[in-house]
Amino acid sequence: MAELAAPAVRDWDFPRGTASIQLMLRFAEDHGVPARELLPAADLDALSGWEAPDRQVDARQELAVVRAVAARAGGSDDLALELGRRYRVTTFGIFGFACISSPTMRDAMLFALRYLDLSFTFCIPHVELDDDGISVVLDDTRVPADVARFLVLRDLGAIHTVMRDLLPEIRLEHLGFRHDAPDAVQSYVDTFGLVPEFGAPRHLATMDPALLTYPLPQANEQTVALCAAQCDALVARRRERSGIAQLVRERLVRLGGVDAGMDEIARQLAVSPRTLRRRLADAGTGYRQLVDEVRQTLAEEMLDTGALSVEDVALRLGYAEASSFIYAFKRWTGMTPAAFARRSAPRARPGR
Repeated sequence: MAELAAPAVRDWDFPRGTASIQLMLRFAEDHGVPARELLPAADLDALSGWEAPDRQVDARQELAVVRAVAARAGGSDDLALELGRRYRVTTFGIFGFACISSPTMRDAMLFALRYLDLSFTFCIPHVELDDDGISVVLDDTRVPADVARFLVLRDLGAIHTVMRDLLPEIRLEHLGFRHDAPDAVQSYVDTFGLVPEFGAPRHLATMDPALLTYPLPQANEQTVALCAAQCDALVARRRERSGIAQLVRERLVRLGGVDAGMDEIARQLAVSPRTLRRRLADAGTGYRQLVDEVRQTLAEEMLDTGALSVEDVALRLGYAEASSFIYAFKRWTGMTPAAFARRSAPRARPGR
């Protein structure tokens, strides 16, 4: 089976715009959860002007909102699929406009894969072709286990909804999910138009390959070229602005998540603490937030192995007491480290 094109990113941890977070906050409001109660989870309540269209946020801030929405609104399959249907092609700004203007569905898919880091996906899509069809396969191997099922459904639901926006004739021929079947499947049918196969080898949706060559109703090659230039500039700006945050992350990872203090990290980067603070603010993040991100990532990886106790993980991350680590982990994920380890274990075993 051949891949249509390699996605521009292989991991979900890329900087994003704020449109997806704003959509989820409105969604939460519709389900009786005040948006103001979700903002602290992502440290957005203290970030002035985060709603601005040109503002950049860290992927983990969006992930924190996902966790908060799932926890407060129920986190069911029905909820995840309903959320996925809220994402329309217009949600993606210039990126979505370029897809609308592409000559064919194949061109739109190629554009989407090329500029995937302008999307809001957490599960990385791969488009595969063979004689039997075209398949959109979602890779969730690096998505945190506690929200993996929710995000698989949200992301594939959003992809399918956007594809229908581009070409209403699209119909799925087959749909598969690795997870077990829910008690009811009507929300799957409402979203995708058919009953999926559950317990499948991969998360995937398959279509007739002839759909690739269908002309899109609003195709305009000149518009696509203009949008591509704007997307190139936007990607370049995001990568430049996120560079300082990545440098701080790398140094914290080398320290094993132990907090050496911002003054020490600034010294290693040959900048003043004041300059480091300002540049991180420009990138939409802060030193304390990056420490938490790195510690959370390392903690999840260590807990996922099943080889270390909660106390061992706390010690390796530089916590003086396990209770402090447990409190921090619950703030990050909404669950205790022990509960996370129990939820991760079934998923981790088959590959080990």
